[in-house]
Amino acid sequence: MRKILIANRGEIAIRVMTTAKKMGIKTVAVFSEADRNSPHVKYADQAVCIGPAPSNESYLKGDKIIEVAKLLNVDAIHPGYGFLSENADFAALCEDHNIIFIGPRSKAIKLMGNKLAAKETIKDYNIPLVPGTDKAITDISEAKQIANNIGFPILIKASAGGGGKGMRIVESEKEFESQMNRAISEATSSFGDGSVFIEKYVASPRHIEIQVMADTHGNIIHLFERECSIQRRHQKIIEEAPSSVLTPELRKKMGEAAINVARSCDYVGAGTVEFLLDENLNFYFLEMNTRLQVEHPVTEWISGVDLVELQIKVARGETLNIKQDDLKINGHALELRVYAEDTMNDFLPSVGKLEVYKLPEGENIRVDNGYEEGMDIPIYYDPMLSKLITYGNTREEAIALMITAINNYQIEGVQSTLPFGRFVCEHDAFRSGNFDTHFVNNHYSFSLLKQQHVLEAEIAAKIALKHFLKEQKILRIPE
Repeated sequence: MRKILIANRGEIAIRVMTTAKKMGIKTVAVFSEADRNSPHVKYADQAVCIGPAPSNESYLKGDKIIEVAKLLNVDAIHPGYGFLSENADFAALCEDHNIIFIGPRSKAIKLMGNKLAAKETIKDYNIPLVPGTDKAITDISEAKQIANNIGFPILIKASAGGGGKGMRIVESEKEFESQMNRAISEATSSFGDGSVFIEKYVASPRHIEIQVMADTHGNIIHLFERECSIQRRHQKIIEEAPSSVLTPELRKKMGEAAINVARSCDYVGAGTVEFLLDENLNFYFLEMNTRLQVEHPVTEWISGVDLVELQIKVARGETLNIKQDDLKINGHALELRVYAEDTMNDFLPSVGKLEVYKLPEGENIRVDNGYEEGMDIPIYYDPMLSKLITYGNTREEAIALMITAINNYQIEGVQSTLPFGRFVCEHDAFRSGNFDTHFVNNHYSFSLLKQQHVLEAEIAAKIALKHFLKEQKILRIPE
């Protein structure tokens, strides 16, 4: 493998290129017209524009990306995450053109990409599932009867869904029909597939995921868990490894279950098996993400493994050189997704120019970044600017360093999730480990953050005034 094309943009493109260059592999960037001056374009050995700014005219054009790969004699394509990373048709297209897809085979992507098909695939492995239907439902009256049998509250979920889209919590029978129609409509518009299914709603869940890696020789390992319960709009924003609630016994059980999920679909490469964990520490299979995760750096830090390097080696046909018994958890890592979002206005995207953009530095601070000072934030893509990751020997150390790193991260021109990250890290519920996926609903409000903002401004003003008066006093001392 001499040359890799990265079919993505921003921080993940740079992240993949960094490891590829370390391995002596040339890199090719593709970019839209909006990203012509982006850092990932400059960082690559070669770069090709593949279309206009909208992703459906550029980063989602699989045939165009294949065309560029063949033109430049590319050996492999790394899809990153998002865009075409979990597109079975694109993986198949790579296979058809004898280009290595650095990820699972198209069959596994297709199986795990449909939640109902995934449930069917794993049923022989005794993996716990949330009570619910095992087939898609479109008939309202039938669905309502099933919901009553399961017992409210229930969750309506898009079969082809992800990222919280096509998902509705239904508390009672009277709101069932309207929520069902909304879920079907959103699933159709988001995924082109209106199939939905019903599950029992787990009231106080934690979102725990297990990182797996599998080679083409039948070897599968897990690299422990990530805690992903701090979410807004069903999407993760803060992740950590390991989880503060898993016992060694539970970690072993969940790790074995994740390996069996991978085994059930002949998985190859890096993947993540997601579970819900209830208040009694019972876990249930949720879904499998057939790609590298946004939050992979926290796993890399506690395991000492470069996951992208392993992805590339597995894609080359190499045998995993790590056994399960070789892996140990070392320390604690925390990640904050730094989005260009207004945390005081319902996390809405904040578009503008990065007038000031300075990254924190220091030991045990890592920033996977995709932007530079002076750049505009495009409206066409996910608003994530970077990922801020900190590491400590203990969870307390990692949290304390995260607060310091947030304070040293300077962004002006757009709003960001940095204030929210600090709010979480300073909150007693998070620090104690006593939280679940309802953290934002239970503990966070925009007014609280505004109050904190005002208080910090007042303190800063008082300190500035104190220094000013002190300097004036010195200046007035008579000779």
